[in-house]
Amino acid sequence: MPIPPVVEPGPALTAEQRRRYDRHLLLPGIGPDGQRRLRNARVCVVGAGGLGSPVLLYLAAAGVGTLGIVDQDDVDETNLQRQVVHGRGDVGRPKVDSAREAVLALDPDVAVVVHRGTLTEQDVEDVLSGYDVVVDASDNFPTRYLVNDACVALGLPEVWGSVLRFDAQVSVFWGRPTAPGVAAVQLRDLFPEPPAADEVPSCAEAGVLGALCGQAGSVMATEVVKLVTGAGEPLLGRVLVIDALASRWTEVTFAQAAGSTREVGPAPARASSTVTARELAALLAGPPAGRPFVVDVREPTEHAIVAIPGSRLVPLGQILDGSAFEAFPRDRQIVLHCRTGARSAQALRAVLEAGFTDVAHLDGGILAWVDDVDPTLTRY
Repeated sequence: MPIPPVVEPGPALTAEQRRRYDRHLLLPGIGPDGQRRLRNARVCVVGAGGLGSPVLLYLAAAGVGTLGIVDQDDVDETNLQRQVVHGRGDVGRPKVDSAREAVLALDPDVAVVVHRGTLTEQDVEDVLSGYDVVVDASDNFPTRYLVNDACVALGLPEVWGSVLRFDAQVSVFWGRPTAPGVAAVQLRDLFPEPPAADEVPSCAEAGVLGALCGQAGSVMATEVVKLVTGAGEPLLGRVLVIDALASRWTEVTFAQAAGSTREVGPAPARASSTVTARELAALLAGPPAGRPFVVDVREPTEHAIVAIPGSRLVPLGQILDGSAFEAFPRDRQIVLHCRTGARSAQALRAVLEAGFTDVAHLDGGILAWVDDVDPTLTRY
């Protein structure tokens, strides 16, 4: 549902601004009033990397009046494949400095506030409290949950995104909305607790398609514009899932708790819904009629490196959007697995919600299979 704009209009546009933002002024959902809101908006972007780069560039181009940039890293040569706010001459410089220069090159009238360093529990609310909207473009789970919890405490709307390999997710959270009639939803409703440090590979470990960062970051910038101006319907309580390899964009909605204004995520997986690698090996060695249907929810590149014999490759995105379920049997046990168990746990919740009952996932993922069943396989 549409929500009211979160920023009041600023001063009347100058003649120069009317020329610059002419294409926005023609849009019924934005127009002069919406552009004045954008000029009056204060948006903090946490992370000046793969996602933060397009967000910062498009928000600066859109006319956002104040942009905060939070990052603790220096530019590395490996960043240049996707972090388009930085150039080769910026290698070794603080990301906040090169990002600031790129923003000002687009519009020197933007007020850029630099926050160099890592956000902590002690300072996160002080950093974010002066903004109207927060964009979480960070690349690690501690920061994502820290930003989420601070936004909930401060009552700030948050645009969130994540990207890994060929897949991306974008959503909008508002854990304590100030607008009437808006259901509260936050990151912990989607993922109640962060995974263990070794459960999900980083981009440095698994890779990421640079252009996909541009796709997801552009969507995130669009969501900010919608929140500021009140145009359209934000991704509040919905997750946009982008599968770049399949060129498929799908939407996953949060389940609405009956009689509650708080949106909740999928039900947690039951403790009995796991199998060990040795238990799975025993099942696969048993009579054919009792063998489970093993589903590998990783990406094709991972499956090509190492796979459990007989497993079917069904990337997580196809499970989250429901397109995979036609091929799933209802008369056999389904066992899901990934690299370590984090993605398969997410897939398990989706499969259970789709009505399948005899479902489990592999505890420890294929790494446990290599360690406990077949050490001759590649461990990546």
